[in-house]
Amino acid sequence: MLNKKTLFALTLCVGLAACSTTQEVEETESNQIEKPAEVEPVKPVVDESTDDENKVVPIPEPEVKPEPKPEPKPEPLPTKTEEGKYIFGQEEWVFIPGISKYFVAKVDTGATTSSISATDIVKFERDGKDWVKFKINHKEMSSDEISLPVLRWAKVKQSNSEESQKRPVVTSWVQIGEFKDKTEFTLADRTHMKTPVILGQSFFRDVAIVDISRKYVQPKSKK
Repeated sequence: MLNKKTLFALTLCVGLAACSTTQEVEETESNQIEKPAEVEPVKPVVDESTDDENKVVPIPEPEVKPEPKPEPKPEPLPTKTEEGKYIFGQEEWVFIPGISKYFVAKVDTGATTSSISATDIVKFERDGKDWVKFKINHKEMSSDEISLPVLRWAKVKQSNSEESQKRPVVTSWVQIGEFKDKTEFTLADRTHMKTPVILGQSFFRDVAIVDISRKYVQPKSKK
């Protein structure tokens, strides 16, 4: 039989062996445990396919256009020369006070005397002098009957005829713009012409110049 000392020694050896085995098992198990893999942080996913109603759309600022600069008004063309003479265009509005009507007149630098379109010319005597009564007719325009004394009779030869005609010459007031003067008119049928009145040199000589590149330079005169 084992004595107490021997039994204690065996028990101690067994205990130490068990402790040693347990430590090796723990170390082995600890070596077998894998370390967790490093995980990258999860980035938040932005859903760009949101509804248009929830999407914030920036409002573009309105384009500010500079205000257009007003174009300078053209300076009015002169109606008189520096010397104070009137400027007449190729055509002008004329007013005959005795008739109280406006007419378009051609200002003709090649004509010596003026002429007016007259129809229904009838000669008669008054106080022993020659008078004529007539109407101013031209296209859709017609005046009342006018009676004026005959200043003289002018002989006019037509280009297509060798015979000359006698035409009455009368005087009447004529106004263009501010200019008013009395002038001679030969009465002739001008219904086939463009204008009912021709103003010759005897009307505007020394008081006006003619610019054939312009029309209606002078304003309509006030009645």
